Amino acid sequence: MVTRNLTMIKQSGFSNIKTERQGTGYLIFTLGEEEYGIDILKVQEICGYHHVTRIANMPDFIKGINHLRGVIIPIIDLRIKFSQSEVIYDNSTVVIIVMLSQRIIGIVVDAVSDVLTLMPEQICPPPEISTILSAEYLMGLGMLDERMLILVNIEKLLNSQEMALIQNIDD
Repeated sequence: MVTRNLTMIKQSGFSNIKTERQGTGYLIFTLGEEEYGIDILKVQEICGYHHVTRIANMPDFIKGINHLRGVIIPIIDLRIKFSQSEVIYDNSTVVIIVMLSQRIIGIVVDAVSDVLTLMPEQICPPPEISTILSAEYLMGLGMLDERMLILVNIEKLLNSQEMALIQNIDD
């Protein structure tokens, strides 16, 4: 659905319209009780969670691989990556397929809830506190009415060693 909508917008020419105030689109998803957002332009598609094939000697957050339309896709569980509570997979668990450093990767999240546009003034810099969610891949906090969204820079989600593991999965 998201992929089709993005294609329709691009084909209609609306992406070329300039406005005085432009925001950035974010795909909003949940992990536990928290809401997160990633740049919608990095998202390829969203699909339901299916059993993955485990690969030996991988970090716990790399769940394994899936086969999607002829492509082997590494699957990363963000709840494990962010050291959150026990992971429970249910009917709302989804995989967000993203392009990360020239590689298609699936990111397991609890649920996808929305696509929102945030204006620059709605985004605060990340707090300067040490947390499990590394400031390295924390872009900022999106403020929307009573909601606070944790904005993640997926390009920095994996360090170079983790990315090397992912790159070698189907080599």
